[in-house]
Amino acid sequence: MSKEHIVIFDTTLRDGEQSPGASMNTEEKIQIASQLEKLGVDVIEAGFAAASPGDFDAIARIAQRVKNSTVCSLARALEKDIKAAGDAIAAAPKKRIHTFIATSPIHMEYKLRMKPDEVIKRAVEAVQYARTFVDDVEFSLEDAGRSEMGFMKEIIDATISAGAGTINIPDTVGILLPQEVAERIAELKAFIGNRAIISVHNHNDLGLAVANSLAAIQSGARQVECTINGLGERAGNAALEEIVMALKVRSDVFDNVETGINTREIYPTSRLIASITGIEPQPNKAIVGKNAFAHESGIHQDGVLKNKQTYEIFAPEEIGLDVNDTLVLGKHSGRAAFKDKLEKLGFTLDEEELNEAFARFKELADKKKDIYDDDLRALVTSQMTNIEKTWELVALQLMDSTGGVPSAAVTIRKNDGSEVTDAGIGDGTIDAVFKTIDRITGYHGLLKDYKVKSVSQGKDALASVTVQVAFNDNEPAVIGHGLSIDTMFASAKAYLGALNSYISMEGMLKKRPQGSGCNV
Repeated sequence: MSKEHIVIFDTTLRDGEQSPGASMNTEEKIQIASQLEKLGVDVIEAGFAAASPGDFDAIARIAQRVKNSTVCSLARALEKDIKAAGDAIAAAPKKRIHTFIATSPIHMEYKLRMKPDEVIKRAVEAVQYARTFVDDVEFSLEDAGRSEMGFMKEIIDATISAGAGTINIPDTVGILLPQEVAERIAELKAFIGNRAIISVHNHNDLGLAVANSLAAIQSGARQVECTINGLGERAGNAALEEIVMALKVRSDVFDNVETGINTREIYPTSRLIASITGIEPQPNKAIVGKNAFAHESGIHQDGVLKNKQTYEIFAPEEIGLDVNDTLVLGKHSGRAAFKDKLEKLGFTLDEEELNEAFARFKELADKKKDIYDDDLRALVTSQMTNIEKTWELVALQLMDSTGGVPSAAVTIRKNDGSEVTDAGIGDGTIDAVFKTIDRITGYHGLLKDYKVKSVSQGKDALASVTVQVAFNDNEPAVIGHGLSIDTMFASAKAYLGALNSYISMEGMLKKRPQGSGCNV
């Protein structure tokens, strides 16, 4: 029996980035898009082109890079949004415009202040205009979870006639239960037939996003919109990894459908997203949480030792996690072994990138006795997501004592090769470091968040520091990452990383148009 294809529509770069604190720079977005393509995602929603010049640039560069996945941009049902989306994705071999308008009574009355017939007219015009840029148009009924079925059928019929090939039914506020989703999708499937693909986009406000997505698939939906690690606004979106593995593990139930996802890339993709956003999946997160394959109970441990299937419904290797191969390399390891290990971890580097990574590995191996998989992931990820460095940390010297005044001496190299050294005091050691960097660079940042974690294990474990810094009151905070055995050095690198990201986007970071934030 031939199986029907489930389109995996990943919106990590759009809806996922709307998760508080998850903003990314352009180079990071390109790296994520490349990994999503490697994962086998069908559609990559690369962003919201009309939101800002920075978003437009990131989408345009992703469109130039991605060859196999469809590159999509979101757009409100407005001509200026749709034109921006069409222009941004123009270079993509496969491209889609995703346009939307709210259809629930509460949204139409209080947000749009439009009558139902006006909403249908706007939706039809949007789809028709989008078709002048692309053949592949998706139309979303924002807040479909609270929309009336009769009106949904009316606007769906009109937008399909106008040229929409995919109709998305979002549970924008995450209010529906699986049975309600199943009934709604079944009714819409009977109404639409084969005229368009039915898609769902479920939010996780009640913790039901994945369950609702699976219920929709059983009722005829053939596209699911989701994010890596379930990132997204409020409680997040349906988690891609959970949907895909549920379909695979329970193929006895979902015997008529399949995805094109390379599941062995799930764990590497999850780790990349976590490294870039600084948002770690909760330890007990299904599929990719650090405890997902941990067995503490004596009964469980005994069973797993005898036969892993007693308590593991799929092998960790299926998602690209080799739990028995974590202690890897040391200072005497050669380049060939290093390259082979990176390939096993899912990294494909060109010759220049490999040489740079190997040099960084050797530098780390001189300071750290044992290097683990997570060390290598962090090392390579920090390299691959680097933007052009306007400022680079050269040296850091700290002085602190009980009852004394914390001070820091910092040496920074500018991209013209010149070095500047200065010293300063602060309310604490980190405050002293950041204030000194501000004085040297001439930029003044406001620290919004600071996180430090151990990358692997041992007293010599790498410290990974993530900061969120606002350099302008009218612009969003920028994320910076730092990696070093020395936590304070990693902190200074993270702060400079945020500054370099800000400088790279400074000409494009402008206030988003009113209402450009989207919660489809």
